[in-house]
Amino acid sequence: MTWSVLVVDAGTDEVLAAETPDAVLRTASVAKVLLLSALAEALEAGTVTASEVLDRSVTPRVADSGLWHRLDVAALPVGDVATLVGTVSDNWATNVLVERLGLGVVQAVGPREGLGATQLWDVVRDDRGPADPPTLSTGTASEWVSVLTRLHRGTWVSPAVSARVLGWLAGGADHSMVAGALGLDPLVVPDGPVRVVSKTGTDDGVRCDVGLVTGPGRTVAYAVLANDGDVTATLARMRGLGDRVRAWVS
Repeated sequence: MTWSVLVVDAGTDEVLAAETPDAVLRTASVAKVLLLSALAEALEAGTVTASEVLDRSVTPRVADSGLWHRLDVAALPVGDVATLVGTVSDNWATNVLVERLGLGVVQAVGPREGLGATQLWDVVRDDRGPADPPTLSTGTASEWVSVLTRLHRGTWVSPAVSARVLGWLAGGADHSMVAGALGLDPLVVPDGPVRVVSKTGTDDGVRCDVGLVTGPGRTVAYAVLANDGDVTATLARMRGLGDRVRAWVS
């Protein structure tokens, strides 16, 4: 299977679209949501404090997605590091948070919350060798929709954790996939009739987008995972589904 798709009404669980929703695919950066969940839980428990400052020098530099590798500042408050992950999927910030929390702590979140195939398997690497996990993350559309609907309802881990995670994701800047059909400015957190909170993942042959879209009519949770080498066709299909999502929430 190269596609895993599920779209539901986040309030009623009505299935609006589905295609092999339980297929396990590579999901690239989407599973950084689990990292943010682990951090939110640590902040709520007090094992990490909001005033803590994290220095990026604790991990090797990684490039590609993100901004921190382009900035001069080497240390940031933990909340700002999480914001970099949630808004621009920052790879270096991701690895700094994994270093601070421990990969085992991050990996414990999913199974404890009922996830099976959806997991963050490793840190981000510029080069992935034979001794490393073969992919950053895996997941299914059905499990990601369950995460999203629980975030919407405030039941993902806890109400406070759900609120923190949604806050970090609210400024997500990548609208190249499903959310591209909504016609929103990705650099402005919308307060109009249609709002989106989403997380994307991109790698060679991987395009994934999971999110919540709220409109005048209802809130829709979607997960569209594609492991298809035809990027042009994949993005066109994802935006086509985004058109349907826009109609459903209107």
